[in-house]
Amino acid sequence: MKPKRRRTIKRAALLLLIVPALAILAAGVSLWMFWVGPGPTSQPVTLIVEQGASVARVAQQLEQAGAIRGNATVFRGFARLFGDHAPIQAGEFQLREGISAAAILTHLQYGRPIQRLVTIPEGMPSVLVHERLMRTEFLTGAIEVPPEGSVLPDTYSYRRGESRAAVLARMQAAMRRELARLWEQRGANIAVVSPEAAIILASIVEKETSKPSERRMVAGVYTNRLRRNMPLQADPTVIYPITRGRPLGRRIRLSELRANNGYNTYASAGLPIGPIANPGRASIAAVLNPQPTNALYFVADGSGGHVFADTLEQHNANVQRWYAIRRARGEM
Repeated sequence: MKPKRRRTIKRAALLLLIVPALAILAAGVSLWMFWVGPGPTSQPVTLIVEQGASVARVAQQLEQAGAIRGNATVFRGFARLFGDHAPIQAGEFQLREGISAAAILTHLQYGRPIQRLVTIPEGMPSVLVHERLMRTEFLTGAIEVPPEGSVLPDTYSYRRGESRAAVLARMQAAMRRELARLWEQRGANIAVVSPEAAIILASIVEKETSKPSERRMVAGVYTNRLRRNMPLQADPTVIYPITRGRPLGRRIRLSELRANNGYNTYASAGLPIGPIANPGRASIAAVLNPQPTNALYFVADGSGGHVFADTLEQHNANVQRWYAIRRARGEM
């Protein structure tokens, strides 16, 4: 065989080896770039992972969202080969634009899900709880106004697409648990005879003072008045049947102070027929462990707090000082 022909055959054989090798290498590089290279997205993608979702299910979601190159099967294969097999977390995730498939898996395993929160402040009435939940973005469905006093004020997390009914149910379950816990720890000197009565009185305490240091003292005054069968004379109970907990925006009228509607604690002694707000933990605890005191009266002191009195004479003097402060402010 001539040398030239032999060289031609060798080159052909070499090409037969090189071309497939290059093809395999190119395929390998292409697959590897699928895993670690930039993803196809040009803007962030929101992904919601349900509790217990498998890698296969998440891979399908990623393919449907256009967040990965190739398909779900390839992603699942690479996850098995190169992932560390940590579980995927449930929750809502935002995947940045151009994120790689490998980075997606890591983010779903170890990243922090988006935390969506809704806060119910202490003393918020149920009509406003309802409004807040209905305005909360990404919740679904409608709810009725919850029973007054059934919601525990707190900050609650929720998932995108979760129902308002489910979030409200968690708030109400939290109140039941907390009330049961605090009732078990109640003191011996309380004037309420049931957890339901504790919520009613706590809602009044909640609306009467915004100072944490005063809650037990206010509860002590009302405990004394209940024991003596004295009217509680709490202005918030007069306002509640008029506004259902919304601000009144004006002074209370004499006719409203005399109205006998089940809530007005000027018109009758004892507790009103129901709560006037959703009280927080501290106000419930105060009612169930009130400050020992002889005080029967209190009035605003002009600084955001109250001054307390044991006798009507002392109280009347305190009221006159409060009126003088209001006149100096141009409020009277």
